Amino acid sequence: MSNGDGNHPGVEILENKNQLKNGETLFGEESLQNAPFKEPRLFKRAKRVMSAPQKEDKQALNLKRMPFSKNSKKSRTGRRGLPKKGGGGGKGIWGLPGAEITEEENTEDKCDPNYDSDSATEGVRLVSVSPPLLTNVNEIRSAVENLLKEFFEHGDTNETIECLDELNISLGLRYKIIVIAVSLAIDRHDPQREMTSRLIADLSMSMLVEEDIQKAFDELLSVVPDLAIDVPEAASMLGRFMARAVADDCLPPAFMKQYKGRSESSQAADSLSKSEVLLNMKHGIVRLDNVWGVGGGTRPVKALKKRIALLLTEFLSSEDVDEATRCLKELDVPHFHHELVYDAVVMSIEKSTERAAQLICNLLKSLCETIVITQDQMEQGMKRVFEEMCEICIDVPAAYVLLEHLANKMKSSGILSDRLYQELPSRGRKRFVSEGDGGLIKS
Repeated sequence: MSNGDGNHPGVEILENKNQLKNGETLFGEESLQNAPFKEPRLFKRAKRVMSAPQKEDKQALNLKRMPFSKNSKKSRTGRRGLPKKGGGGGKGIWGLPGAEITEEENTEDKCDPNYDSDSATEGVRLVSVSPPLLTNVNEIRSAVENLLKEFFEHGDTNETIECLDELNISLGLRYKIIVIAVSLAIDRHDPQREMTSRLIADLSMSMLVEEDIQKAFDELLSVVPDLAIDVPEAASMLGRFMARAVADDCLPPAFMKQYKGRSESSQAADSLSKSEVLLNMKHGIVRLDNVWGVGGGTRPVKALKKRIALLLTEFLSSEDVDEATRCLKELDVPHFHHELVYDAVVMSIEKSTERAAQLICNLLKSLCETIVITQDQMEQGMKRVFEEMCEICIDVPAAYVLLEHLANKMKSSGILSDRLYQELPSRGRKRFVSEGDGGLIKS
């Protein structure tokens, strides 16, 4: 009997089955050759019973083990460390509570999301820069005109004075600001002239002195004949500017007296006489605050409605389209032109005559062709009429018929669009039992 190979450890194989332990043979060689072949049998060796390890053996085994497993939360170094982030640790936490109060706003770490490159002062050198001194009259005129055109839009004197100061105009040429401002305002409307008078008053307290203002009006008196070529009323307007400057303490009252009898032109003499008349009238200084009137959108709505109604009434009696257009432009309220359209249509309905309808149609056509009234204002005024037809027909029962008649004239003249014409309201009539409604009355 011998041990098996390495593939079957602990198994004994009987190599010669016909051989007994005493060496005798059970079968002959021929019978052995004719016998069927059988695979060798495998015998398993019985397992030994192991006794439980003693205390000394356990200690020996523990010395070979790692003190902690890989998933242990305890430190493998055997040392106890401080908590993370100074006690403010934890997943998704940025630090201790209240740390954002003491933290500096400006961070120097470029990877920090709060990093601001503009706050970095390292390698930055600040140098004061001043604009070049303006001494050329043409350059001054071009720069000042652009600022004044913006000023006529927003009317903020403080912002305009700051911009004028940033131009760095030479001290000896700053009086040109008033010359340019008055020259532009004369060619504008009363609201812009009122803005210019306020600008002169504010400039006298900041950038300019009294001598600069006197020098400016000296030059304006010398060039008023040229201004009168484009604006015939330039002399009268210049007189108003001078009187308003005296009322605002920008000019001394003796300024006009030194020119008495020494004026270079008739237009300059007219300006001086106009200013003297305004200053010598009763309560003249107080009244000069409204020397340019209350114009534009600063007028009360009631006053504007009254002026528009008077305009239309005078037009129906005079039939002068040009005069009505001039009066409408003088009101200087392009945002309120829908009121004229509304009043004109209502007045045509109330008159209830073919003449009134034709005159109103001609007036609106002229105002639309000259773009005095825009298409938006026309539509807004007509829609107001459509919405109030229920109240209008109380006073004029045939209001719907008259409105349709006027709308047909306006549509044929090209004033009323097809879309607005389709919105024209119509008064429905009642349907009676005789029309086959089965005894029901429908409105």
